[in-house]
Amino acid sequence: MLDTLVFGNKLKELGFNFYSGVPCSFLKPFINYVTNECDYIMSANEGDAVATAAGAVVGGKKAVVLMQNSGLTNALSPLTSLNYTFKIPVLGFVSLRGEPGVQDEPQHELMGVVTTEMLETAKVKWQYLSQNQDDIANQLKEANDCLKNNKAFFFVVKKNTFEKVDLKPENKYFDYAKKLVKSINENKFPTRLSALEQLHSLRDKNTVFIATTGKTGRELYEIEDSENNLYMVGSMGCVSSFGLGIALSRSDKKVVSIDGDAALLMRMGNMPIIGANCPNNLLHVLLDNNSNDSTGGQATVSYNVDFVSIAKASGYKNAVYANNIDEFSNVLDLWRKNQGLTFVHLRIQPGSKENLGRPTIKPFEVKERLISFLEEDSK
Repeated sequence: MLDTLVFGNKLKELGFNFYSGVPCSFLKPFINYVTNECDYIMSANEGDAVATAAGAVVGGKKAVVLMQNSGLTNALSPLTSLNYTFKIPVLGFVSLRGEPGVQDEPQHELMGVVTTEMLETAKVKWQYLSQNQDDIANQLKEANDCLKNNKAFFFVVKKNTFEKVDLKPENKYFDYAKKLVKSINENKFPTRLSALEQLHSLRDKNTVFIATTGKTGRELYEIEDSENNLYMVGSMGCVSSFGLGIALSRSDKKVVSIDGDAALLMRMGNMPIIGANCPNNLLHVLLDNNSNDSTGGQATVSYNVDFVSIAKASGYKNAVYANNIDEFSNVLDLWRKNQGLTFVHLRIQPGSKENLGRPTIKPFEVKERLISFLEEDSK
């Protein structure tokens, strides 16, 4: 078995101090260590954990994701369409529940057989994490070298790899949202483009804009391409967890995560994670047109969801429903002046700008440009 404290400290020496993940009994001692000693974001699911770590990497951290192999399928969406596409390196530890020949619960049987095959199919380099302390330095060097080439690297962790670590008691104070605002004015649905133009008014050298998958990023690009924009592709629903990672790693910056109703419904479990961590520099915007606009306009169920109440219940400091573009603009002005974790929901018209183009800059170039923007400002 590995001395978990020694192992964790070696990772610290290499600069790994930001962790996100979902629990697994095989990883329990390691998770206890990072909870005690590092910045650890307990995510709602494995895909959100990967996206949060990816956001932290863009924000300048070296990040690690932790998960059980039963959740590896959930993580494949961001691993293949966010990390791979944008060339964002994360270090991963995935347990090997259901290892052939090792007694385990029946639900892990298939994943125990296909875990490493899935990593290979997703073009993620991996190794079994050695249980011999003498091997660790070389393994971590190889992993670190892989990350330097902007590629993810995963360790597959077998049963009884880590020595026991006790979890230190936590004294967390839960500060629930204080403000929920619902307008009584007539509901007027603006276009997405007009809403994005209002958001564009927030632009300065201290604000990062992350646009969700689909036409939101394309319209934002047409308004003005900028070094502090990131246009997500794939990894649908991950814009809020990615924005959380940046916001937590760069508290000196303002971060605007621009979400859509279909995307938010897909990964709504990240809202309580955002609320619990409560970054004051994060504005979470929902532009809701009750449709999957970029795939043909198929309806979502957003008409039946009270997102603002969900945000308040999740711990956002401010949760606001804007009935029209003027109310939306007022919310943005208040956030610009006061900040505080804020969720704003604006219903918009379906459809998009005619002859809408696509970004000509490649996703990994968008990422590199944003990293340069953040690094330049921190010098």
